[in-house]
Amino acid sequence: MSNKIATREAYGKALVELGAENKKVVVFDADLSKSTKTAGFKKAYPERFMDMGIAEANMMAVAAGISTCDKIPFVSTFAMFATGRAFEQIRNSICYPNLNVKICATHAGLTVGEDGASHQSVEDISLMRSIPNMTVICPSDAVETEAAVRAVAEVKGPCYVRLGRSKVSVINNNEDYKFEIGKAIKMREGKDAVIIATGIMVEAALEAYNTLAEEGIKVSVLNIHTIKPIDKEAIVETARKTGVVITAEEHSIIGGLGSAVCEVLSENLPTPVIRIGIKDTFGESGKPNELLKAYGLTGDDIVKAVKKGLSLK
Repeated sequence: MSNKIATREAYGKALVELGAENKKVVVFDADLSKSTKTAGFKKAYPERFMDMGIAEANMMAVAAGISTCDKIPFVSTFAMFATGRAFEQIRNSICYPNLNVKICATHAGLTVGEDGASHQSVEDISLMRSIPNMTVICPSDAVETEAAVRAVAEVKGPCYVRLGRSKVSVINNNEDYKFEIGKAIKMREGKDAVIIATGIMVEAALEAYNTLAEEGIKVSVLNIHTIKPIDKEAIVETARKTGVVITAEEHSIIGGLGSAVCEVLSENLPTPVIRIGIKDTFGESGKPNELLKAYGLTGDDIVKAVKKGLSLK
């Protein structure tokens, strides 16, 4: 693990590079381009950038329309407003006709920090994965974000990419890293349990791996960057090898990664699952790291969950 970069920063950088390579890419923002980091694209290609003002529903509808004109719209605002305020337009105007719109929403999860519950989207993955035709991606770091942005530009159809405000460690800066939509990445190998994580919780899972290894407990760590379509084969395979599963997400335990993993296993290989996530509650104002600790989303919390899981085997 090395330097820290926010996934929203990586998104902004990738967007500028993509804009140079693909003239079909256009960008929409809802009066938040400095925060979402689409301002870089605006500066480089002003004729392909549209600030729609604080009118998220209209922004989604316009993006849907322009996607029918052989353009690839990337649409950004905070996750709370993208998935919450504009849900109907995403469902009816983008996903129902299966249009080629890329919703890249920033400031997701508790780590928005001081903005508090009104801005902390802890249900966005649940909302987006429930809509037919939608691909849902939650990158773990800057490297994965850049790869995801390029990947969604290539795939046809609606995509939701979940991005954060806070800086996070770069954990995928190895030469053999390969991003593929719908394919999990095995970060660590172990037989005692498997930690299945997404987004910033992948780093926490790696911290837990190190702590557990010192105690002689060997766990697998699976990075599920694509929540939908989810990698059923990887989940079933690691569950079969280990016999117990811990999921970790900076999202509600209802409807997100934990729910998706439980759905896969209940139908294919019933296995004990312990879900680390936000326990059916709203967030609150506070510093990001303090909030992660307060809501039980740290490496130490994952260690405790693994030990509890081992007792269920």
